[in-house]
Amino acid sequence: MDIEIFPHRLLNADTTEKLLNDLEELEGVRKMVIQGERLPQSEENPERRFITILGEKVDLQVKTGRVLMEIEEEEIIEEVKTICDDHLPFGYNIHVGTFIRKQRTVSDDLKYGEAADEIPEEMFGLTDQNAQLSERATIIKKKD
Repeated sequence: MDIEIFPHRLLNADTTEKLLNDLEELEGVRKMVIQGERLPQSEENPERRFITILGEKVDLQVKTGRVLMEIEEEEIIEEVKTICDDHLPFGYNIHVGTFIRKQRTVSDDLKYGEAADEIPEEMFGLTDQNAQLSERATIIKKKD
């Protein structure tokens, strides 16, 4: 099951970092994807920086406008709402639906060619197909 957290404002880097860290602590979260407008690659842009998620540094390349999550059970939504209430006082909406692709598509095969076989299954559906390979998603594994 997928859910979408749609904040009523774009999130700054600090809010994104705090929100993602708290959401990552929930049991039953399989994947998370952040979407938003791409931040320019400039040294002068304070929002384009590294944030720390589960102790791992991640280059924040977007101004967060949506957080997509793949969750195991519907009961997790109440815990997500509690976390969102703490970090998003200006408001947000949560939608249930299908937001993250679950398998490779013909477009993936066309874009990646033979290299598609080398890409892990969990990467499909997480990245912008128009982005450079070096700007693709970062996978952070939960520590068991």
